[in-house]
Amino acid sequence: MDEIFEKIRSIRIQQNLTLKDLSEKTGLSISFLSQVERGNSSLAITSLKKIADALNTPISEFFNDTKNLNFIVKAEEHKPFKIEGSIAEYIRLGGEFNGRTLEPLLVKLKPGKSEPNIFSHPGEEFYYVLNGAVIFNIDGKEYLVKAGDSIHYPSSLPHYWINPLQEEVVVLCVITPVIF
Repeated sequence: MDEIFEKIRSIRIQQNLTLKDLSEKTGLSISFLSQVERGNSSLAITSLKKIADALNTPISEFFNDTKNLNFIVKAEEHKPFKIEGSIAEYIRLGGEFNGRTLEPLLVKLKPGKSEPNIFSHPGEEFYYVLNGAVIFNIDGKEYLVKAGDSIHYPSSLPHYWINPLQEEVVVLCVITPVIF
């Protein structure tokens, strides 16, 4: 459990945040946060979640074993998954290690489908179209991105995508912050 306290402090310092900054973002007192970082106070999961959100860090980051680093992801380890409500299928491409800030993914879009939701969240998104074409709608403006083209934008702008083709489209995606 001591590693959690150390990770909180390490990530806060990495992000150039003071205890006061973290207190303002979480609603938790400066003295409580100081005690947590020194390992002098127990920490409820709800408080840890507030801290993780304030640091734009997945809560799972605090439970990762720093001794079990996994930098390489073999092709046979690729496991496709879907996010409820999304038209896309995702495959995580990134390794596992503490402090990672990028989330590389392979994204497959079904033929002729449009994303039913408009997204807006902290971070950045980069896409490189490997095959096919995708229409990205970013802040109300459409961008046709074809195989070999790329697009990079702040995730805070309202955005969604459309596969205008009658074939599956494959896209390399790199986003921040880490979400999985």
